[in-house]
Amino acid sequence: VQLQASGGGSVQPGGSLRLSCAASGRPLNRYNVGWFRQAPGKEREFVASISWSGSNTFYADSAKGRFTVFRDNAKNTVHLQMNNLKPEDTAVYYCAARPGLLTTTTSSYDYWGQGTQVTVSS
Repeated sequence: VQLQASGGGSVQPGGSLRLSCAASGRPLNRYNVGWFRQAPGKEREFVASISWSGSNTFYADSAKGRFTVFRDNAKNTVHLQMNNLKPEDTAVYYCAARPGLLTTTTSSYDYWGQGTQVTVSS
């Protein structure tokens, strides 16, 4: 499966963005999807993930209450709605997919899209 992330941009603190992860090649409903981010000089970290059915989700503590991951399997797309953005959310955001169990670890995901830049600054 090929993944393409989009929707990044520059916003002020407190603003919102919705990232999208579009799949091609195979139906995305066969895969769990995770969102990760990497800030300059830091390791890539987990943000949120959603099971293939959409019935289960995990969030990093930094994302809880502000970010929502959801999917539209009919459109082969997973979204990450990000509200109340903070400067520390600035990073390149990646989506990734894996079959089997829903996980939160970077190394467990098999397929990765290119990143989309999110910049939060006043």
